[in-house]
Amino acid sequence: MKEFLPCVWAFLACVPFGAVMNLHGKNLYLCSLGGAIGWFFYILSSPINNDILQYFIATVVISIYAEIMARILKIPVTGLLLVALLPMVPGGGIYYTMEYCVIGNDAMFIETGLHTLGIAGALAMGILFVSSFVRLLGKIYNDKSKF
Repeated sequence: MKEFLPCVWAFLACVPFGAVMNLHGKNLYLCSLGGAIGWFFYILSSPINNDILQYFIATVVISIYAEIMARILKIPVTGLLLVALLPMVPGGGIYYTMEYCVIGNDAMFIETGLHTLGIAGALAMGILFVSSFVRLLGKIYNDKSKF
């Protein structure tokens, strides 16, 4: 039960953000469900003991979910990804990086900044990996249908 509570909070955090992104009805809740699923897979991959890899795995799962749901709901993938990735954004890392910069703690500024950059890179690479794979599959499928 301890693992599911953060997923519920992730879902609840995504709902108002989805409303701001102009999602309505079932689309709003299905997009928010992507955030809960992503956070569940982040927690599920905790035995890895590498949070950047955990973020990558969760982002790959969210991206797969977004690609599938975009085709089912006939909405753009971008809206699904923006809402579902909200719990993954390293806002705390950005805040503490700037705090260390302002107070002049250079060592912690660099360490926290690189770690935050690693998380952001993992998010970007997870999306890029799935998006490229889906485009490749689409191209292969379209080329075979011409014959």
